[in-house]
Amino acid sequence: MSRIPLLSVNDTTGERQQLLTQIHGAFGATPAMFRAVANSTAALKSMWGSFGALGTGSIPAKLGEQIAVAVAERNACHYCLAAHTVLGRKAGASAEEMAAAQRGESPDAQTAAALRFALQLVEARGQVGAGDVQALRDAGFSDAQIVEIVAHVALNLFTNYVNLAFDVPLDFPAVRLHRQGR
Repeated sequence: MSRIPLLSVNDTTGERQQLLTQIHGAFGATPAMFRAVANSTAALKSMWGSFGALGTGSIPAKLGEQIAVAVAERNACHYCLAAHTVLGRKAGASAEEMAAAQRGESPDAQTAAALRFALQLVEARGQVGAGDVQALRDAGFSDAQIVEIVAHVALNLFTNYVNLAFDVPLDFPAVRLHRQGR
């Protein structure tokens, strides 16, 4: 049971209702996470706007979803792990690629570098060094892409914290956390 009400389009009006309608249109349903965040129109605009903006970035959707599952695993966020595993598959990742990303691994060197950096950001609370950033450049990422990797991590921290703090109920097929042994 969520610790905060899960709002629906019918519970709202105005801009919040418009945002929930857009989200419902994008997913074919309104995921519980967005229904929880809808308690604040400003927070919902921030989250939905960030997803939209990053969706037009230079980081491919598949890599964005791989970063998301790595961050979700690290934070033990069942909701984000489940949601981004589904979205990663829709973005073209295999089940094996998503499971590897969950562990922070990839057979692709560039993807592996991005996942290492993303997890360093989470574990070090952003306190990474010049060598860590240079390792991404060495892996072939542009400065714009490096900034987008940080933005993906930040957005996923936001979503992880929402789902964990409010105990948002799972509405995607569950995925087992590796780290937690559950």
